[in-house]
Amino acid sequence: MAIAALADSAQLHPSELPDQDGHGGAQQFDQPGLCMASLDPALTIQQANQEFFRRFGDSSSDLCGRSFRELVHPSVQQPLMRQFSRLVEGKRQRFASHVVALGPEDSAFAGTLTAAAVSGESPDVAAILVLMRSSQDSADAGVLTSQKKILTEIDARILEGIAAGLSTIPLASRLYLSRQGVEYHVTGLLRKLRVPNRAALVSRAYSMGVLNVGTWPPKVVEDFIK
Repeated sequence: MAIAALADSAQLHPSELPDQDGHGGAQQFDQPGLCMASLDPALTIQQANQEFFRRFGDSSSDLCGRSFRELVHPSVQQPLMRQFSRLVEGKRQRFASHVVALGPEDSAFAGTLTAAAVSGESPDVAAILVLMRSSQDSADAGVLTSQKKILTEIDARILEGIAAGLSTIPLASRLYLSRQGVEYHVTGLLRKLRVPNRAALVSRAYSMGVLNVGTWPPKVVEDFIK
């Protein structure tokens, strides 16, 4: 089934599209920057539109046949795969989620994803339609995450502590640092991630995929530690 036909079969309302602008009918799937892909129940990419190939930096021959999981940052793989499993098992018809995806040369970009199950002649799921659009700040995030190992070991532990809600004094005690030492590293983290305060630091870290999604206590992805 052609990807346009799959889009119709999924019966997605315009309001369910990622960052949609209110178009209806066939035009709703013809929006600039909207990536579309069809997956089989094993999450193997079967076909996609040109924007999908452009965003992920490969041709159709390179991407088709690969697992969609390979295009998702490790920090969000586990919770995202759980949601896909519920689609395949018929426990839900669609879901929307924030994602961090891997573009060319392992650069990462944040975005919103909507996935919908498409049934064939039988009640079983025949395919999964994926619609995705990168966030407005994804180019900036991609520059940062493409550097990969941007944190020292102590930076990572401090970021984890801040994400867990610890203030300076408990962090200093836990990491055997002075209060001034903790503040020095926090200032460095704010500068590296280009944010003004601790709350924005945690939000930015999650959006970049630096912190694992769906784990507690917060944990930095090892790929980002020098």
